[in-house]
Amino acid sequence: MPIKDRRNRVVPVSQERRTGRERREHQRVLVSMEVDYRCDNTFLFAYITDLSAMGIFIQTSAPHPPGTLLNLRFQPAGGAQLDVEGRVIWVNPPRKHDSINPGMGVQFVDLTPAQREQIKVLVRTFAYLSDDEDHIRGNS
Repeated sequence: MPIKDRRNRVVPVSQERRTGRERREHQRVLVSMEVDYRCDNTFLFAYITDLSAMGIFIQTSAPHPPGTLLNLRFQPAGGAQLDVEGRVIWVNPPRKHDSINPGMGVQFVDLTPAQREQIKVLVRTFAYLSDDEDHIRGNS
C-alpha cells in the first residue's frame, strides 16, 4: 500500500482511548509545588507539576537519567514538609524547538506508612480543590 493511501485509512480507536482514560493505577493531580532535590552532592531546585501516591513529575531542563536516586524535599502550602527518596523512572528530555514539558518522572521509594498516608492525603486534597475550581468555572 503506498504511503499516501495509509494516511487516508480510517483506523478504529477504542472507546477507552477516546475518553482519555488513564492507564495509571493511581490518581494523578496537577500541581505547582517547589521541590528541592539532591543527587550525589548536587542540590537543585525545580517544580513538581504532577503528583500521585506513587511519584511526581519534576519539570526541569536538566533531568537526570533513569535509575538515578534523588533525595526530595517539598512542602505543600499549609502542610507538613515531606522528605522522601525517589528514583528517576523516565525522562522527557529538552528539545531544541519544541520543549513542551521537559523533566523527569520520579517514583517514590522506601516510603514509611506515615509518608505514604501524607502523600495520599495531599493527592486527595489537590483533587478536591481541582473539582471545586471546575464547579466555580461552571465545568461540572
